Amino acid sequence: MMYLKKKLTLKSTVVFSQVKIYTISGVLPLKLLMIQICIFHHNKAMLFLHLQLMVGLLETFANLVAKKLCVNVDVLKKTLWGDFYLNSKTKRIMKGAQEKAKKPIFVQMILENIWLIYDVIINQKDKERLLKISESMNVTLFARDLRQTDTRILLQSFLSQWIPLSISVLGMVCDKCPAPNQLTDIKIENLLCPPMKEFNLMPKETIALKSDFSKCCLDDTSVSVIAFVSKMFPIKRKYLPQNRPKVLTAEEITKRRELARIKHALKNSLIKPEESVMEPNDCIVNNKEENKPEIVELIQNENDIMFIAFGRIYSGTIRRGQEVYVLGPKHDPSKIKDKDFIVDEKSTLATIKSDQHVMKTTITDLYMLMGRDLEPVDEVPAGNIFGAGNLEQYILKSATLSTTLACPPFTEIKAMATPIMRVAVEPKHPTDLPEVIKGLKLLNQADACVQVIMQETGEHVIVTAGEVHLQKCLDDLRERYAKVDIVASAPIVPFRETVVVPPKMDMANEIVETQNQKNETEENLTGVLNVYTSNHLCCIKLRAEPLPIAATNLLEQSADIIRALSEQQAENITDTLERLEINDNVSNVNIKMTIDSFQLQLQEALGDSIDISQIWAFGPRKCGPNILLNKISNYTRSVWKPKDNVNDVLTKYENSFVNGFQIATLAGPLCEEPMMGVCFVVENWTIDDSQQISSDPYGPMSGQIMSAVKDGCRKAFQAKPQRLMAAMYTCSIQANAEILGKMYAVLGRRHGRVISSDMTHGGASTFNITALLPVVESFSFSAEIRKQTSGLASPQLVFSHWEVIDIDPFWVPNTEEELELFGEKSDSGNRALNYMNAVRRRKGLSVEEKIVEFAEKQRTLSKNK
Repeated sequence: MMYLKKKLTLKSTVVFSQVKIYTISGVLPLKLLMIQICIFHHNKAMLFLHLQLMVGLLETFANLVAKKLCVNVDVLKKTLWGDFYLNSKTKRIMKGAQEKAKKPIFVQMILENIWLIYDVIINQKDKERLLKISESMNVTLFARDLRQTDTRILLQSFLSQWIPLSISVLGMVCDKCPAPNQLTDIKIENLLCPPMKEFNLMPKETIALKSDFSKCCLDDTSVSVIAFVSKMFPIKRKYLPQNRPKVLTAEEITKRRELARIKHALKNSLIKPEESVMEPNDCIVNNKEENKPEIVELIQNENDIMFIAFGRIYSGTIRRGQEVYVLGPKHDPSKIKDKDFIVDEKSTLATIKSDQHVMKTTITDLYMLMGRDLEPVDEVPAGNIFGAGNLEQYILKSATLSTTLACPPFTEIKAMATPIMRVAVEPKHPTDLPEVIKGLKLLNQADACVQVIMQETGEHVIVTAGEVHLQKCLDDLRERYAKVDIVASAPIVPFRETVVVPPKMDMANEIVETQNQKNETEENLTGVLNVYTSNHLCCIKLRAEPLPIAATNLLEQSADIIRALSEQQAENITDTLERLEINDNVSNVNIKMTIDSFQLQLQEALGDSIDISQIWAFGPRKCGPNILLNKISNYTRSVWKPKDNVNDVLTKYENSFVNGFQIATLAGPLCEEPMMGVCFVVENWTIDDSQQISSDPYGPMSGQIMSAVKDGCRKAFQAKPQRLMAAMYTCSIQANAEILGKMYAVLGRRHGRVISSDMTHGGASTFNITALLPVVESFSFSAEIRKQTSGLASPQLVFSHWEVIDIDPFWVPNTEEELELFGEKSDSGNRALNYMNAVRRRKGLSVEEKIVEFAEKQRTLSKNK
């Protein structure tokens, strides 16, 4: 970061106290500048403009200054930014501006002009002088700009014409983005190699594609086409180039006018669709059967939305009419040698099977993206960004296009913001449900950050990144995609359930005594429970323990590795590698290396208390942050090894046992929210198989074991101190010292806490505050903090992590001190209890609340005697 300090006393006694010049190091070093100008009047903020202006490239400034100084542009590019100054006598650029107390050339030629423009427009409001400045700088100001009463709009108009943003950004893209034939080997290998694999272990056909990247600019049909579609953006059909208005003949104009009149009559329910319209002053439509399909098509296509694939081509030349493969994220090039590998040419997103990850389509429309406009083209060479139409049936959000099946899929683009806030939507009128479902599909395809889920209860849920994003999605669904009235539920914020180590201090900061332990048995003290099936032929002995925070975070971040591990449990990894070596493919070696590294990290996070070789399963959904630990003496089963083909009674019912664990961790006992950071230790498991009868009145043994494990895990969970975990936002706020108190008050009311508060460089009593805020408390937070601070503070919320609410939701005051401090019920201050009851009410679960608090006096009306 570099600072240039400058003080100029103007006629209006306004002092430009400081100009901060930031450079984006590492990305665009000393190239792209962001200027933040603070204007003060008598050391008090008269106008604090955080105008972060992208003022362009050094090349842009150099071209402007070179004409005025008659200096070589190449020399000026090297000396414009740095410790150089302009010698006014010799008109030469000299070095050592700081030592000689000279103005740097950048300050003299660029910043002083900016200060002058600000002074004339913002402070003096001298339009005559502004016209002279605009003539000297070759800036055209229109009459509508000069009539603006808001000087900021006039300032923006002047600067945008003096140094246009588009020219600067385009120049930076051309300067920094490499040409496709200049990509480094590491970049090509990262593009072609999926995660958890190494490029040199890929199939030979895939490795050969590396040379196609270097030959991408050649007009050679032998070069494979490789393109990546990063998103699908919506556009109305009437804005497509082929649907633009054309010059019509008189006959076509008459026909369209007649069709428009009939359509208008149909829309207003003045006539039935099968009737014709006859009016005295209008033409009679005799060919109504001939016009009927055109009327229907005109009604359907009006405001109809289609999607354009936004992508970049890396190899070859993509052409109209060319057949390409649409490669899904799970496509494996190593399987193309299998005899059973067949691509169904008729499959789409609606008809493709779960085990198929390749579709075939024909490129019908290619567009060059020109801002808002689309220009049709016949072909697009490598390195260009293009748009492709009629691919919405094959691409949901992102995909890889290629003419060869040996191309691996590119890594999907992950959103920076994690979707965390959800609402359930339904139509206001039940008959509009098909339109809402169709609109949800379009919304899911158009927004890469939104998630649309259909729950088991039949509810359609939208998951968004925040409150503003949620409102934008609801507006788009209502106005663009579904075009019907919808009803959205209150925002649904997820929670997690966990157990913690028994606390040593209670809510009143008193040491927890053991007066209630005299009637407890040794079994209750250790937390070990014995659970039986309904027929009492199976006994399970288990307990629950909390996982370390580091282990929980590692399990949550490594969900993909755990999911890949669960998919390979059906067979031995070593046998798999041997079979793959016969097929000249050992790409899964790196997966085994990744799993070994994950084992080492997990053992380090768990410590000596848990042996990872005893881990039986992960949950929920076989990849969650909960562990099922196997400590059964006569049954050694681990998630790291495949199932042994042993005809044993425990092996027979193993899937039922694990499924019971998955169900229990998916919905905890507090409020049916998923568990997190819980380890269930199975001490013993016995089954008396000799007494089983063919027709058990309690049902099959597999179902009984599943129910027993689920109930046992919930009871073991309840035997430990239970806690709720809340989703947390990282809140970043920039504010001055005068409003810090109000901002802290708003954070305190919403149970947020400040984790850092740093003063910005350059003074001005400006602080950068970073705080943690529960997601459940974030509704209308931005509006409230702007209201309390008069708009001087605006927060930015980003999902951070899950955090334990360190309050027992079932705690009630018992001692005299607790009753005096918290009252009899202490329900008002127990926010964990309030959160739990709110979730239980939403899910229709029972809540321990009294509808009538005191039933002694129910009637207050006097009776007539």
